[in-house]
Amino acid sequence: MATPEFIRTLRASAGHQLLWLPGVTAVVFDDDGRVLLGRRADNGQWSVIGGIPEPGEQPAACAVREVYEETAVRCVAERVVLVQALTPVTYANGDTCQYMDITFRCRAVGGEARVNDDESLDVGWFAVDALPDLNEFGLLRIKQALSDAPTWFDPTQPLNTPDPL
Repeated sequence: MATPEFIRTLRASAGHQLLWLPGVTAVVFDDDGRVLLGRRADNGQWSVIGGIPEPGEQPAACAVREVYEETAVRCVAERVVLVQALTPVTYANGDTCQYMDITFRCRAVGGEARVNDDESLDVGWFAVDALPDLNEFGLLRIKQALSDAPTWFDPTQPLNTPDPL
């Protein structure tokens, strides 16, 4: 994932310390019920599409933008399917980030799936019963996007947080 310029600016003063950042994930389906995946250039793994909103950018608009930038597919965000604070990640350069991911179910409305930037090695449509190897992150998001269940969130409450009134 390319580092947005606003994060580079933050890093100039914050150094490698933990940054709490928004993130979005798009689970895009076509009219045949297939899901759009990209094979990431940074690790070679297949994944759902995602990215970081620019300052002031609405999360759904970010999801639509990221899908187009990475795959050339035009889509519309239909609903939020998952909200989750992810565990912190430390990158090879020592930068540490923790993301609050908002996952959207999206519907493709145009474009032909292709590699559209340098963040992907390959992109493609996959039947949900014939997915390539995906990590739990992607599988949970696809499962939630296929469901009509309410938005998923982790209902656990940390022990040090007082009970609500």
